[in-house]
Amino acid sequence: MPKQTFNISGMHCASCANIINKKISKLPNVKKADVNFATEKATIEFSGDPTVAEINNELKPLGYELMASDELAKMADGQVMTKEEMAMAGHDHSGLKTSKEKKLAELAAQKIKLQVALPIALIMFALMMWDIASQFFGWPAIPLPMSILNNLMLIIATPIIFWVGQPFLKGIVSFIKYRVANMDTLVGIGVLSAYVYSAFIVLFPQLREYLNLPEYTYFDVTIVVIGFVTLGKYLEARSKLKTGTAIEKLIGLQAKTALVWRDGSEEEIATSEVKVGDIIIIKPGAKIPVDGIIIEGASSIDESMISGEPLPVDKKVGDKVIGATINKQGSFKFEAKSVGHDTMLSQIIKMVEEAQGSKAPIQDLVDRVSAIFTPTVLVIAILSFILWLAIGSGYLGFSTALSFGLLSFVGVLVIACPCALGLATPTAIIVGVGKGAENGILIKDAASLEKLKQVDVIVFDKTGTITSGRPEVVDVKSLDQEYVASDILVLAGSVENLSEHPLAQAIVAKVGKNELEKVTEFKATEGVGVVGEINGKKISIVKPDKSDEKISEVMTWQQEGKTVVIVYEDKKLIGLIAIADTIKDGAKEVMTKLAKLKIKTVIITGDNERAAKYIADQIGINEVIAEVMPQDKAQKIKDLQASGRKVAMIGDGINDAPALAQADVGIAMATGTDVAIESAGITLLGGDIRKIPQAIRLAKLMIRTIRQNLFWAFIYNIVGIPLAAGLFYPFFGLLLNPMFAGLAMAGSSVSVVGNSLLLKRKKL
Repeated sequence: MPKQTFNISGMHCASCANIINKKISKLPNVKKADVNFATEKATIEFSGDPTVAEINNELKPLGYELMASDELAKMADGQVMTKEEMAMAGHDHSGLKTSKEKKLAELAAQKIKLQVALPIALIMFALMMWDIASQFFGWPAIPLPMSILNNLMLIIATPIIFWVGQPFLKGIVSFIKYRVANMDTLVGIGVLSAYVYSAFIVLFPQLREYLNLPEYTYFDVTIVVIGFVTLGKYLEARSKLKTGTAIEKLIGLQAKTALVWRDGSEEEIATSEVKVGDIIIIKPGAKIPVDGIIIEGASSIDESMISGEPLPVDKKVGDKVIGATINKQGSFKFEAKSVGHDTMLSQIIKMVEEAQGSKAPIQDLVDRVSAIFTPTVLVIAILSFILWLAIGSGYLGFSTALSFGLLSFVGVLVIACPCALGLATPTAIIVGVGKGAENGILIKDAASLEKLKQVDVIVFDKTGTITSGRPEVVDVKSLDQEYVASDILVLAGSVENLSEHPLAQAIVAKVGKNELEKVTEFKATEGVGVVGEINGKKISIVKPDKSDEKISEVMTWQQEGKTVVIVYEDKKLIGLIAIADTIKDGAKEVMTKLAKLKIKTVIITGDNERAAKYIADQIGINEVIAEVMPQDKAQKIKDLQASGRKVAMIGDGINDAPALAQADVGIAMATGTDVAIESAGITLLGGDIRKIPQAIRLAKLMIRTIRQNLFWAFIYNIVGIPLAAGLFYPFFGLLLNPMFAGLAMAGSSVSVVGNSLLLKRKKL
């Protein structure tokens, strides 16, 4: 039966993924479900007739929903699909636009709430710190009577909790109705308890006095927690919105129309209407719509979006052409062989989707324990209240026991309110990402850095990563006494200036426009070269033939992976020019640093093994994997992972996108394509390869900071919850007043933020 992938809306944390996975897996006709929080997708393998309606009936009450494409929407309506529809649905991308529009709308609404809540939260946080400091250091207190201040804060806190904090309150409802708890549940219980207790203190002053309860309220706690946690959720949602961008841009590469030869005339049709066997006409500068075989003509085609190689490939009758590549010069006809979802570009899109979906969700410590932590805290709070009434009444009297019981109940929930837990990761990420940006390292998420810290193999794409990605003249040799090397360059550049071939432009760039001679009788022959007259002499620049390849310089240069062109005067060979992609500055230095870190280095390329090995030997790369097609790059990454290695992939081309997505960590060069950048977790600005060791150090520093933050966040709960519950009162007379519970919570937040800020001082 079919295996389908769906977008999911409403996911907020890893525990959400666990809840969805459990609900879907228990349903009939579902054989297996794999829910990925990082990509917000569910891959479901059906064992019977697939009906998405049944799944959404289970998920919608919990706040989640499967987002179906057009074909899959039929399943959502309870319709049974045909085999052809099910086969197409697995590759359909028509739901991407709807899904993105919904996410953008949700993000916009969340941003409005954040713009209201965050400034108020920052002001309240400052006032809370001032109030605490005034009690300990004798600073002037806030110049407002407590009754007025409490009423003012009640007015401010009410819209914050019931409007901005609505998702957290829904978490409580889900917990009560469906017995499922996530991070929202924990935040909701804490802020609602603080709010309700505080509202009781303000609205019922006489009852407060009768029960001998302090006038202290926790509206500031409610506002600060909601403001800061909402900020973290907004930043996370904005980052995750980019998940599907790589797929969208890959789809955007496809040609929109095709010029076909039908019934003796040219006809322009939509690419989606092209059928296998159609004869397609390609003109200069046109994008090739589908995969096929040339049947007439010849040309030079830019296949860099597939191969990653900057040099165009000469094509003739019988050669294969690939959809979405660009015809540089010449016209030809080809027969369509692969259309629709069978084209190479469609296969790359599919591989990127599968590689992204195969990544396990980040098992963040906070999300892993939230399902256990929430009911545990509730049990402790309720149990402490009951025990104070049951046991404390006999020793302290009912009124005092009730007062202590209420203080313990609220104190437990307030100190357990996960402000520090909510800040532990976001603050470290914010500071760490800023630190990375200052050094030209752009980070998409903390998961990428966490995995980068563990990497023991780094796989480099060659072109555009280790090399500059631009063809340049690297060697010139005169083979005639009448000419020096510079003369050979001027003659070749003058003729090539009339050609549009990228190799020609590399020669012209080396010479300079001001040095060029006047050329007449210019002629270009596809797949052969160019010829022109300069001062009555016929100058030809052509590819080397078999006899030319016996020349020692030609043999040597070709072994080094350079492209060689031959310069003739009439029929006399007068010079050689070698063109190659040059190695980036600092590449050797980077490999030396990685070797010291005991990280194995591998170069992977679609180029020939001879050229790749020459570059690898020059800069000290350990292993070479050459002549690899795009669909095989991701498989090579899988092979390394299967052997137990943690793999980082560094690339810049569309052909690298599946491998970047498959790797434990994808690192893109910002000089490369947008698709490569969107498929990667880390991007290096300027394509500077020297930033790789810096990124590894940043990973170690940032993950260490997050772990330290989580320690400080939890240690307050481990110590504070028993104290707030009254466990130490019978022995030491110690009971944590909610005011000090707020102080402890604020202290944990300050320690977490302060520890994160220390990252700014670290050197990369």
